Amino acid sequence: MMEKKNLSEAIQYMEERFTKKILFQRGESVVFVLNFMPGQQLPAHKHPGSDVYILALEGSGTMLVDESEHSLSKGETIHIGGEETFAYRNDGAEPASLHVVLSKVPSPAYAKEI
Repeated sequence: MMEKKNLSEAIQYMEERFTKKILFQRGESVVFVLNFMPGQQLPAHKHPGSDVYILALEGSGTMLVDESEHSLSKGETIHIGGEETFAYRNDGAEPASLHVVLSKVPSPAYAKEI
C-alpha cells in the first residue's frame, strides 16, 4: 500500500525543544524528521540492532559519533551503526531539520535465508 507525505508538513520548530515528526512506521522501522532551533540538541544515545540513516534537509550542525565530531550540512547524509553512540547539536545560525530512517538490521539467521 503506497503512501505519500509532504516533508514540509513535518518541518515544525519550537523554541522550547526540538521536535520529532513521524512520517512512516512499519514494524520495527521508522522514518521521521527531527527539527532543531539554533542551540538545540539531541542527547547521546544508540539504537542497538538497527541502522540509522540521516539526511540533513535544512541548516547545519555537528554529529558526535563515538566521541568523534563530524559537521553535517544541508544535502549531506550519513549512516550510523546501531552500536555507535551518537548525538546532534544545531550549532548553526539557522533552524536545522534531519530526515531519519531507523531500520532494524535482520538477524544473521534471517540474512542466511535470503
